Formats: sequence, structure tokens, C-alpha cells
Amino acid sequence: MTATKRLTWYEVAPDAAKALFGVHHYVTQKTDLPEELIHLVFLRVSQINGCAHCIDLHTRDLGKTMAADKIALVPVWEEVPHLFSDQYRAALAWAEEVTNVSETHASDAAYAAAAAAFGDKDLVDLTVAIAAMNAFNRLGAPFRLPVAAKA
Repeated sequence: MTATKRLTWYEVAPDAAKALFGVHHYVTQKTDLPEELIHLVFLRVSQINGCAHCIDLHTRDLGKTMAADKIALVPVWEEVPHLFSDQYRAALAWAEEVTNVSETHASDAAYAAAAAAFGDKDLVDLTVAIAAMNAFNRLGAPFRLPVAAKA
């Protein structure tokens, strides 16, 4: 099966790309969130959304600071709580809750757990990071951005 060539969204709409990458820059450069935590959340959101490009990219980013066997278990993080700190588990749970907001409605229980693990500013910044990655996934997946992985 041959894939249909799709648009390169950021070339077609460079102003939109600039705006979205501005949010990405804010999250990765202007917040107090640990870089590893940001990439962990980016990866989990991308896994949920099925964006191959972003999964590939953020697995590589996370691989700079986290062991490959641990990264492989990110989709089942709840089954291996000893591998992730309380704060990382809270971030992963909140990432899933926000990414699936049409089903979860960002429950009070999930919010309380996230708020207990993060200060007000960090919780907002974490939620902005989740929202930004959801936006990137909604561009990367439909336009089939390429992956760096080779056969």
C-alpha cells in the first residue's frame, strides 16, 4: 500500500507554525518543569493520539535522559509505579485525563491529584504542554509527518 503524499502543514501555514512553536518554546524554555518530565508527557500524549512522527521524536528526546527499557513501559506506567516518581505519575495521569477530555471531563479526582503534585504555575504550564502536544499531534498525524526511524 502506497501512502498518499500529504501537505507539509508548517510550510503551507508558516504563521500558524510560528505561533504553535512559540507555545512549544514557552513550555520547553520558559517554565520550571524538568525537561525530562516535559518529554515524558509529550511522548505519552503522542502515544494516545497515535502520532508516529511525535512518538519517534519524543522517544529519541527522552532517550537522552531515560533508559530505553523504562521508555518502553510508558504506555503501561500505572503497572510499574516503582519506575516513575510520584510527580511523574501525576503528570502522566493528568496528561491522559486532559488528552481524553471528551471522555474524562477532567475529573475532580484527577485535578486534585495533579494539583497535589504541582504548584499552581507548574500545573498550568503542564496543562499548556499537554495542550500544545495535542495540537502538534492533530497536525502531525493527519499530514503524516515522516519519522526518523529507518527500516
